[in-house]
Amino acid sequence: MPVRLNITIDEDVHDRLKRELPAKGISRFINAAIRAQLHPSRKSLDEAYRASADERSRTAESHADWNATEIEGWPE
Repeated sequence: MPVRLNITIDEDVHDRLKRELPAKGISRFINAAIRAQLHPSRKSLDEAYRASADERSRTAESHADWNATEIEGWPE
């Protein structure tokens, strides 16, 4: 649920926000910028790890081609 927040920013930053973003897009932009700077939550990391584990490109089948290259060039 959105929470109203009063903040202070530099005038030049405010001017640029007003100039470059639609009137209804400033809050969304600031929210996304802050979220990007904060550390991800444990929940979002867990979801991302689960999603990446399900990707076919990360399975053992797709890595079979790399098995031969792991020892190439190493002295015996």
